[in-house]
Amino acid sequence: MTEPELAAARAYLRLLKTARAALADPQREPVALPLLTAPMAETDAALAALGMAGNEAEFFRLVAALRPARSPADRGAA
Repeated sequence: MTEPELAAARAYLRLLKTARAALADPQREPVALPLLTAPMAETDAALAALGMAGNEAEFFRLVAALRPARSPADRGAA
């Protein structure tokens, strides 16, 4: 994986983590949504730099290489 690909995959994982945390409490969602602006912009910029905008299949292959999906058994243990 190249450095720009790694940067894009990591930016997406940061966005995913931030989104999960920000939206975990439904009562706080309206207040929390602005917290997603910076990680969304970072991810968009990283994807644009790679020329991967609109190429989700290839991008998610990179993300999976960085952080493989957990099995249902793993999710229950978390």
